[in-house]
Amino acid sequence: MVRLPPRMAVKTDAIGKTYEPVTYAVGREKIREYASAVGETNPLYSDVEAALAAGYADVVAPPMFAVVYAARAVGPGIFDPEVGINFAMMVHAGQEFVWGPVVVAGDEVTTTATVKDISDRGGMGFYVFESVSTNQDGQEVVRGTWTDIVRGV
Repeated sequence: MVRLPPRMAVKTDAIGKTYEPVTYAVGREKIREYASAVGETNPLYSDVEAALAAGYADVVAPPMFAVVYAARAVGPGIFDPEVGINFAMMVHAGQEFVWGPVVVAGDEVTTTATVKDISDRGGMGFYVFESVSTNQDGQEVVRGTWTDIVRGV
């Protein structure tokens, strides 16, 4: 017989809490490694000459590279005891992104994360975080919504 951890009520006091910004220096080789790892073959992601010819300052980060720099800012919220996520019962439910200008090698991207919502529906806790990433020029390069579900709350 499998024993589940005791049910816990969701804590909503952390809604609106914002965490310290995290800055990530986007490196050319990191972009190339990411593109290779996910099977991206577009030369804009690996070839400086192709990126320059297309009008970019350096190689372009694939859109989902946002996870590399934004997840670092979301992590503290997920692990915050004030948020109260029961990791033994958590599943990652999804991510949604809205992109702005492309990110290229040499950019410095600063991401701030906020607890957007915490709710209880059908015995499950829904934890929603929002990340906002801006480049060194203050342009919003991506806004992310990250949702985790905890069973048995």
